[in-house]
Amino acid sequence: MSAIQLAMTIFGIMLVLMAVRVPIAICMFVAGTVGYVFQAGWAPLASFLNTQAFARFASYDLSVIPLFILMGHFATQGGISKALFGFAASVMGRFKGGLAMGAVLACAAFGAICGSSVATAATITNVAYDEMRKHGYSGRLTTGTLAAGGTLGILIPPSVPLVIYAILTEQNIAKLFAAAMIPGIIAMVGYMVAIGIYVRVVPGQAPEHDDVSKLNILESIKGIGPIAAIFLIVFGGIYGGFFTPTECAAVGAFSTFVAALLKREMTWDKFKKCFYATAESSAMIFLIFLGADLMNASLALTQVPAQLAQVVGSWGLSPVMVVAAIMLFYVALGAVMDELSMILLTIPIFFPMIMGLDFGMSKEYTAIWFGIMVLMTVGFGMLAPPVGLNVYVVNSMTKGRKNGFADVPIAESYKGVMPFLISDTIRTLLLLFFPAISLYVLRFMQ
Repeated sequence: MSAIQLAMTIFGIMLVLMAVRVPIAICMFVAGTVGYVFQAGWAPLASFLNTQAFARFASYDLSVIPLFILMGHFATQGGISKALFGFAASVMGRFKGGLAMGAVLACAAFGAICGSSVATAATITNVAYDEMRKHGYSGRLTTGTLAAGGTLGILIPPSVPLVIYAILTEQNIAKLFAAAMIPGIIAMVGYMVAIGIYVRVVPGQAPEHDDVSKLNILESIKGIGPIAAIFLIVFGGIYGGFFTPTECAAVGAFSTFVAALLKREMTWDKFKKCFYATAESSAMIFLIFLGADLMNASLALTQVPAQLAQVVGSWGLSPVMVVAAIMLFYVALGAVMDELSMILLTIPIFFPMIMGLDFGMSKEYTAIWFGIMVLMTVGFGMLAPPVGLNVYVVNSMTKGRKNGFADVPIAESYKGVMPFLISDTIRTLLLLFFPAISLYVLRFMQ
């Protein structure tokens, strides 16, 4: 069996297992085990697992992941999302489609203290879905907005996928967070513009005016005070040089816990739920780490990644076109995998290839820009059919709600995300051909 055939077999085993709904970590672990044993035997595999598992999980840098996840759960259980949506709705309610724009703004603000796309989508859906439907928004626009807004949970720092990218590529987490700021803001504004255009072009999707006059802006500003303080502590600490990213995550989690206590919504049961949910999410991520490590080691033995780099180099494509091709691959892969699995599986293959190309900028800037491009594209995959994990999560949360409205068909939800996918496409092309947009903030961190 040739190296290419073996690599395809390894991927085939993984995809078949995924098709029968085996957890992604197990899929990669089993496929990697088969490939490794076929090439090297059982004894080398046992030796690899004996050393690699400890080497991976003993990394101090990995502690930032559960801390940011815990921070997000404290924010969710502490009622912070309600205050965010109330403020955003009061600010944007004067515009047509304003409540939908407010939901996007709330997602962006919540994403700044969460770091997870699905968690952001689920949390804001809980507080915004019924209100939007009561104000006359269609099920299509409501679910599409909430699913798309959820992706801001990873596009706006802190971002768990970006932390994982930094660990895999040995890049500075703070610089990656800084580089993601402007693209994240562009994503938020792009979604709001998409809503503004959509409600005017497609009639019947939103009311002419949102009746939010009873919302007191001053009261809503008081409600988001703790959130603003957390944001300043977390990012001021990182960029002021007071905290490392890991220390910042710990301080952020503690600050969010204190904010939840001050709002008097954190009960003992909710407190325990935060830690249980964090443990479950962290265990899932770390198991994916181990499965991806084994799969990547198996693929490395085939030497296909190196051969792939040589083949791509022989095509004579410009470096930007190579990145564009990789982005298209990510879009296709997003139909069957979640964002963490994609990053863990593909970055060890693609990153060395990218670093071998000349983009006319330093290696560090190239690595950071490519990380932002990967982040933008995996966010696209959270919305794009036939899977679109965010779409499934939001749509499933609309079932059986006692709000007097019929359940939203999944097909309607997919139609609802189409304007946002157009916005994503425009933003991705903009960042692809103008890397300086992503790297602009780094000028102030030298």
